Amino acid sequence: MENIKVEKDVCLLAIESSCDETAAAVVKNGREVLSNVIYSQIALHTEYGGVVPEIASRKHIEKINQVIRQALSDAGKSLQDLDGIAVTYGPGLVGALLVGVSEAKAISFATGLPLLGIHHIEGHISANYIENKELEPPFVCLVASGGHSHLVVVKDYGEYEIIGRTRDDAAGEAFDKVARAIGLGYPGGPKIDKLSKEGNPDAIAFPRAKVNENEYDFSFSGLKSAVLNYLNGCQMKGEEVNRADVAASFQKAVIDVLVEHSIHAVKQFGYDKFAIAGGVASNSSLRKAFEERCASEGIQFYHPSPIYCTDNAAMIGAAGYYEFIKGVRSGYDLNAVPGLKLGER
Repeated sequence: MENIKVEKDVCLLAIESSCDETAAAVVKNGREVLSNVIYSQIALHTEYGGVVPEIASRKHIEKINQVIRQALSDAGKSLQDLDGIAVTYGPGLVGALLVGVSEAKAISFATGLPLLGIHHIEGHISANYIENKELEPPFVCLVASGGHSHLVVVKDYGEYEIIGRTRDDAAGEAFDKVARAIGLGYPGGPKIDKLSKEGNPDAIAFPRAKVNENEYDFSFSGLKSAVLNYLNGCQMKGEEVNRADVAASFQKAVIDVLVEHSIHAVKQFGYDKFAIAGGVASNSSLRKAFEERCASEGIQFYHPSPIYCTDNAAMIGAAGYYEFIKGVRSGYDLNAVPGLKLGER
């Protein structure tokens, strides 16, 4: 990115509503979080075993004004103090995205503040800038969440190349499905992470899938099926299932693949910096595995705090800053794009 002189501090109101968190934040200069408010709907969706899009959309409508008011109040700012509005416009649940996009457009229209449509995955990657002030591109980033498993080369601010992706289930999706199968419920990631600490990760030999056409791609559906087959086998034989061992062995299988592919990419591309992002990045065993591997390989390892791994608006404000100073603006025809690809506009 060319050195762009910014004469004054840039404060953005950021809005995120792509799934089941209604979030707003005020972010200064892309790296200083003045406020970060998140209303989580997890309790609402738990009884259904996953996110119900219609319920999520309605709850966003109920909460979004309240969350924005709180974010402004916490930051000690009014709309007149801001320089722009950044909002997630994809990918995500279309109804949920529409709530945030409509709100951002309304505020922009009423105040004249510039509107910035931000990619959700770009937000996750940019969460690393918030607490790692020294981090600058280029680097490799693993984005692992309930809906995404991407291995991305961050060439510059706003410039990305996806070198690996899941061919089927995302890592977080696999966690949720396995957690449901062993009776842990939703959300699966944190529950498997916790239970795994009581189990033996080498107790059960679950498969590690390789995708022949692309060495950086992931596949977790075979692993998920192997867990289900193991559970069915135990049931048919009348054997007791050690849930902690299943959780630990499954988690290790996921982590091994994520670590191997990521470190291989960092070395192949000749970088010395690696970052993780997304909900699965808050998994304590995954972070520990990356810390150890990166230390042994001489790679600098970056990760956001757990609060910035799950969906939040501060990360959208971080990404929005770099779009803002490049002069990128969105029009009032900005729409929700549920299947938006990284790098698309």
